[in-house]
Amino acid sequence: MAAAKRPALPVILLANDLLDGDVVFAAGDANGLHWSRDPGAALVGDDDATADRLDAFAAAELGNQHVVDAYLVDVAIEDGVPVPRHYRERMKTTGPSIRRDLGKQAELPLAPAFLRA
Repeated sequence: MAAAKRPALPVILLANDLLDGDVVFAAGDANGLHWSRDPGAALVGDDDATADRLDAFAAAELGNQHVVDAYLVDVAIEDGVPVPRHYRERMKTTGPSIRRDLGKQAELPLAPAFLRA
């Protein structure tokens, strides 16, 4: 069986928390990875080694039933923040498009690029 095609670099890893369904992002450093609800804190995989590390973290977390629907998303770096290139993932990072007073856009200081339509 062929491996799934990886999106173009750079990438971030997003998933849904298994207990509350909220979108979470793999964040961390050389000491380890963890889940964050802040899209600006997402670890950017800008090389194959980091993307592989994010893939391995996704597999482990799916296996441990901490998250569901974990996948790599291609991003652009705007204002120093990773912003998903595709509309679907951008919506997942911010929250409802019709209510800017709800979701992550109301709770977190997001880069303007996150909030453009």
